[in-house]
Amino acid sequence: MSQRSEAANRGGVEQKPAWGAVFAMSFGVFGLITAEFLPVSLLTPIARSLEVSEGQAGQTITVTALVALVTSLFITLATRRIDRRWVLLAFSLLQVASNLLVAFAADLSMILVGRMLLGVAIGGFWTLSTATAMRLVPSSQVPKALSIIFSGVSLATIIATPLGSFLGEIIGWRNIFLVAGLLGALALLWQFFSLPAMPADSAKRHGSMIDVLLRPGMRWGMLAIILLFTGHFAFFTYMRPFLETVAQADVNGISGILLAFGVANFFGTSLAGYLLMRNLHLTLSGMTLLMSLLALLLVLFGHYAWLDGLCIALWGMAFGAIPVGWSTWITRTVPDEAESGGGLLVATIQLAITVGAAAGGWVFDASGARGVFMASFVLMLLAATTIFMRVRARA
Repeated sequence: MSQRSEAANRGGVEQKPAWGAVFAMSFGVFGLITAEFLPVSLLTPIARSLEVSEGQAGQTITVTALVALVTSLFITLATRRIDRRWVLLAFSLLQVASNLLVAFAADLSMILVGRMLLGVAIGGFWTLSTATAMRLVPSSQVPKALSIIFSGVSLATIIATPLGSFLGEIIGWRNIFLVAGLLGALALLWQFFSLPAMPADSAKRHGSMIDVLLRPGMRWGMLAIILLFTGHFAFFTYMRPFLETVAQADVNGISGILLAFGVANFFGTSLAGYLLMRNLHLTLSGMTLLMSLLALLLVLFGHYAWLDGLCIALWGMAFGAIPVGWSTWITRTVPDEAESGGGLLVATIQLAITVGAAAGGWVFDASGARGVFMASFVLMLLAATTIFMRVRARA
């Protein structure tokens, strides 16, 4: 059966949407993103507990992103003969193991091992998520399914970062990772009982990452993604040290600002659907330019705590549209290569996270949080210019 006719059958009235599985995947995303970015809100206590610098502690994010990058490049090929249900369940199991290792780690090395397991789960899950959603619901309802899955990211941003910062001071950062492990276990159970069998189509020939990258317009898009996400995650990783050292905010103030970021991010994700339907190109370039200007404002006037809160909330709103926007761009640019295109997108984003967290740590140790935010401003401005001048999307 051809790919076109298979897609038509997926969109036919005969297929019953597996919404329970879609929501189970969304909850799995919530657990993964919670675990991935907990070090952002717990960077200072982790560094203090392990007697390392905050720049070194920030590498717990770097190693996760690096492993996720490598995983995204090879997971489709490595699992081409395995039922996608079991592959997704394995990723949830790795998430649980990762959080347990971090919670009971005696030193930074053991934490890095645990974070590497999380990287495998994140890279693999995101690579297969779009193609999996296409198998769970009719084609006409795939955008709705993807928006539900992405809502897990926004929910994690709302809950994980501010609560991690606040509760970390009360119950300790290790217990926060135990809670994250519990979330992973719940996601594993939900997925076990809701995900249907999804046998891999080993007979289908998937295009390589290089083939997809050579498609018209893809290279400029990937460059813009690297610039954008590197700038964002350098900013995001060292947000708490900035608020502590520049704005002189206390724990309650930091938790409130991070909560504002998460709520605004959720709103931005909801707003993205409306904006992207009207103009994908202007939405991506405009939101990126807004984030660049906000980084500059924080560099110049970061000692005003109220302005920091406003700028960070607006940043969260703007970034809420970014992952949905680039996923939409991929579906329009390489619609016939869902897994390969998704893998390339994930690999590029994880490369950017790796560079952003690592380079951000070096810049932070050398010139402080203001230096990190200034670098973010430059990268985001370059990204906005690249998107506006070079990146185009088909309707």
